[in-house]
Amino acid sequence: MNDSEDVEQEARRRRATAWYAAERALWHSPAEASVGERLTELRELLDVAHRFSDPYELVDTYGGGPVAAVEERVAELLGFPAAVYFPTGTMAQQVALRCWAGRTGSDVVALHPLAHPEVHEDGALGAVSGLRTVHPTTEPRLPTAEEVRDHPEPFGTLMLELPLRDAGFVLPAWDELVDTVDAARERDAVVHFDGARLWECGPHFGDRDLREIAGLADSVYVSFYKSLGGMSGAALAGPEDVMAEARVWRHRYGGLLFQQYPAALTALRGLQEELPRLPSYVAHARTVAEALREAFAEAGVPWFRVHPETPHTHQFQVWLPYDPEVLTAAAVRLAEETGTVLFRRWFPGPAGGPPGVAATEVTVSAPGLEWTAEDVREAVREFLARVD
Repeated sequence: MNDSEDVEQEARRRRATAWYAAERALWHSPAEASVGERLTELRELLDVAHRFSDPYELVDTYGGGPVAAVEERVAELLGFPAAVYFPTGTMAQQVALRCWAGRTGSDVVALHPLAHPEVHEDGALGAVSGLRTVHPTTEPRLPTAEEVRDHPEPFGTLMLELPLRDAGFVLPAWDELVDTVDAARERDAVVHFDGARLWECGPHFGDRDLREIAGLADSVYVSFYKSLGGMSGAALAGPEDVMAEARVWRHRYGGLLFQQYPAALTALRGLQEELPRLPSYVAHARTVAEALREAFAEAGVPWFRVHPETPHTHQFQVWLPYDPEVLTAAAVRLAEETGTVLFRRWFPGPAGGPPGVAATEVTVSAPGLEWTAEDVREAVREFLARVD
């Protein structure tokens, strides 16, 4: 390990220690826990096992048991005939898009350049699955019906990430989403939803339930750890025949694990306990966002942005005109000196945005419900006092 790696490792350890030890936070990352705490949580999952299956039944072996219970629950929630459990969302989506490519006869997938496969998967769609991507739009939002309808190149599948995380967890209006899906159908394309965070989209779509939202698509992928607090894992839901093929490809991709009951039980717990709470997180995220804007304005920050202005989900971005390392250092000091975590890491601002801007992501979950607007404003004042 070289000197720069040593420095980064020490910085990472300091950040993790500060955030783990803090008494107050808007949210807790699943990674912010000790091994002992995680093992204690696993012991508590016995209650989950009692609720969803016979606790004396044999554990899952290449499926079955809690894994099968997750699949049944996801299919029911999303209104699809079947669902398949996957160890990762990256694998689930590759399999889905590969299955649809075989059915449509097209290896071309239309998606946003900020979508997860394009930004966070090291080119896996092309390198592993032999698929090619095109982009109906490069704007920091989901494509419109017109952009899908008028795209000059044929494609077999339209993939929509709901919400589009790297653009600021943004969603279209409901009517816009319906029109975009209809435009894909006009081109005889199938529609796949990257619904890693689909669970919290209902409030933005007029409190529509998951079945109505997922019902627009031919298949949907969902994650169990991004919003539901699970250990890991994902599911792909869709028609019976497509899911039967997905099981074959899951095995070929190395995703048919011998046993996955700990992760499956945390997924069941998340669906039972965390899913009903998400609308309250979305509502309070709007309170937090407004308080952040008020605090930055009161402090005379020369330029800032809370994006979206009204959060579409319980997650959003904050942009400030400072170096990312300066803001991250201030966030760490705030946690160390006051026991409060307002922000975590900051990164260079989004491509195409103003120069000299840093951005961070804010999540509001159960711990954040205890924060009043004044709590947020006070935390901003303390944070800005530590920005050198």
